[in-house]
Amino acid sequence: MNQIQDTNRRSFLKESLTTAAGLVTGTSLSAQTLTASTQLITQSGPAIITTPKAPRIRFSVIKMNHGHIYGQVEAVIRGGGELVSFYAPEPDLAAAFAKRYPNAKQASDEKAILEDNSIQLILSSAIPEERAPLGIQVMRHGKDYMADKPGITTLAQLAEARKVQKETKRIYSIMYSERFENRATVKAGELVKAGAIGNVVQTIGLGPHRMTPKSRPDWFFDKKKFGGIICDIGSHQFDQFLFFTNSTQADIVASQVGNVHHPQYPKFEDFGDVMLRGDGGTGYIRVDWFTPDGLKSWGDGRLTILGTEGFIEIRKNIDPAGREGGNHLFITDKKETRYLDCSKEPLPYGEQLVNDILNRTETAMSQEHCFLATELALNAQKQARPLTLKK
Repeated sequence: MNQIQDTNRRSFLKESLTTAAGLVTGTSLSAQTLTASTQLITQSGPAIITTPKAPRIRFSVIKMNHGHIYGQVEAVIRGGGELVSFYAPEPDLAAAFAKRYPNAKQASDEKAILEDNSIQLILSSAIPEERAPLGIQVMRHGKDYMADKPGITTLAQLAEARKVQKETKRIYSIMYSERFENRATVKAGELVKAGAIGNVVQTIGLGPHRMTPKSRPDWFFDKKKFGGIICDIGSHQFDQFLFFTNSTQADIVASQVGNVHHPQYPKFEDFGDVMLRGDGGTGYIRVDWFTPDGLKSWGDGRLTILGTEGFIEIRKNIDPAGREGGNHLFITDKKETRYLDCSKEPLPYGEQLVNDILNRTETAMSQEHCFLATELALNAQKQARPLTLKK
């Protein structure tokens, strides 16, 4: 690897870790903040100091090519996991991780972790195309698995993951962090379940992102490696659609993708959108890499949930009207419009996943939901019509 590639990768991880933390003020985290084991790093909103639960499972990390790994680790620690070891083939990534988690042992290779019978769960944010093959190995070694999104990049990988999961009965979880690690979205789930807006009719999920090309590694620009824009950042939106509409079956009505502004990266996609229909509601998804530098966040992520008795709008990362931070929720029903600051709402995913590992249950996310969200994203990506615009 040459010096330019190495520098780009370090810049990318710094950028993606900032993204995962939702630093909407435009400032950087202090070294003390980054190394504190009790820091809760969320996708949006300020960091919140929490006290981890007493360890109930042992877990490890294999590969960390995206900074989302830190949010994954913190979620499991919050839920009662003890980080015992890690492996990354890249010395700089391993060094940064070791500095953050000095009590975790650096393994010599993947095999040392896969064959450690004391480990129950393995986390990974490997290059996306490598995540499913690793997860399949993990399950065959009798362990549960949590991948960063996208957890699977091809339909062939999905078929194999489903087959092995069924055979082994292990958990294959994908960290759909726009729901699991966004406090306003968690709160919206509670409101919808309580019937606050009646029956859900439609979700509209918008996932704009800032690109910052100089900070990105080579694989970021290669569709084969990241799976395509709908597969990648769109996977969050399919998860939310299924969750809020309570759909267990869905079809892609239409989808399109394009590289409309970055011809210098011919294997890249910078725009995609999808219409879909489920047995519990309909959905629209738009994802892009066009967040301008003038926004004090990596993206103005939004989710609108339309119900028969009202609607909810979530501004995940920033409120252009001026409220600080992220996790903003607006709900309108037959009586009024209310604003809810959700920045202190709990995040249950980590604890639920640990409970599922111990009890062999599906409280964090059902296995079928996990795979169906991915299947929809992959089908939408595969069926997408190419989009070209006149200059």
